[in-house]
Amino acid sequence: MHPAVLGLVTIALGLGGCLGYFFLSNLLIDKVIFPAKGPNIVANIRRANMIRPWLFLGPAILALGLYLAYPVVATFWLSLTDRDAGGAFVGLANYSQMISEPKFWEAIRNNMLWLVIVPAMSTAMGLLAAQLTDRIWWGNIAKSLIFMPMAISFVGASVIWKLIYDTRPEGTEQIGILNALWVALGGEPQTWLTLIPWNSFLLMVVLVWIQTGFAMVILSAALRGIPEETIEAAILDGASPFQIFFRIKVPQIMPTIVVVWTTITLVVLKVFDIVLAMTNGQWGTQVLANYMYDKMFRAFDYGVGSASAMVIMLLVLPILVWNVRNARREMR
Repeated sequence: MHPAVLGLVTIALGLGGCLGYFFLSNLLIDKVIFPAKGPNIVANIRRANMIRPWLFLGPAILALGLYLAYPVVATFWLSLTDRDAGGAFVGLANYSQMISEPKFWEAIRNNMLWLVIVPAMSTAMGLLAAQLTDRIWWGNIAKSLIFMPMAISFVGASVIWKLIYDTRPEGTEQIGILNALWVALGGEPQTWLTLIPWNSFLLMVVLVWIQTGFAMVILSAALRGIPEETIEAAILDGASPFQIFFRIKVPQIMPTIVVVWTTITLVVLKVFDIVLAMTNGQWGTQVLANYMYDKMFRAFDYGVGSASAMVIMLLVLPILVWNVRNARREMR
C-alpha cells in the first residue's frame, strides 16, 4: 500500500475507533447498565455521571501505563537481574559494576559539563537574539533563520557540523570550514573531534545551535508581554538601554527564563544523537545515554544498561517534577 494511503487509512481507523468507542460506551451505560428510566432513574443518572469521566480517561490511562509505567518497572527489574544467569535476581550487583567502570564516571563528568554550559549558553544567546531581533525591521527574517535549526534532526545537525570540523591531510584543500580558517591563519590541520577536552565543547556547540532558536521564540514572546509603562518610566528616569534590559526587562521575564533553562536541561540530560553520530563516545566524549546504548545494544549487558537508564531517569525526574509544579503554580 502507498505510504500516503496507509497514513490516511490509519487516521481514519484511529478517528473512527475513538468515535465508535465513546459512542458505544455511552450508549451501553445510558441504555443497558444504568438506564434513565424506572424508579431508580435519579440514582442511575448519578451513577452513570460518576462512571462517564472514566470512559474518557480509561484509554489514556491504559496507554500511559503501557508506554510509560510498564517500561520503567521493567527496566528497574532488569537492572536487578543478570541475563546471562537466566534472569536471576542479583540485587545491586549491576549498579556496583556500573559505578566501578571509568567510562561511567567519564559519562557523569561530561553530562555535568553539558548541564552547566549548554542551558546557560542557549538561554543567554536566545535572550540576546530575542532582544536584538525585536529592534530591527528585518527581525522576523532573522528569527526564522535562527529558529531553522530546530527543524533539523539531531543527527542531521551532527552531520552538518561534522563537515564543519572535517580534517584533510596537510597540503590538501580543507573542506571543513574550521580547518580552512585555521590553515588560512597559519595553523596546521587539526582533527578537532579527537582533541581532549576541547572536543566535548565542540559537540556542545551543535546543541546550543539547535536550542538557541527555541529559547529565542519563547523569550521573544515574554519580552513582548512586558508592560510598556515600566519601560517608559525607566526611560523618563534616565535609565540606559543596558539598565532597562538587565534591571527592568530581565527581572520581569525571569520565570520564563527559568522555564526555558529547565526545558533545555531536560534535553541535555538525554543527549545521545549528537555524541553517537559525531564521536560515538570516543576520545573522552562519553555521555550517559550513549553509555547506556553501548551496554544495552552492543555489549548486550542488559543489567548494567538498565541500571544506567535508571540513573538517567533519576536525574531527569526532579527537574521534570519542578517544571510541572511551576507550570501549575503559574496557572493559578
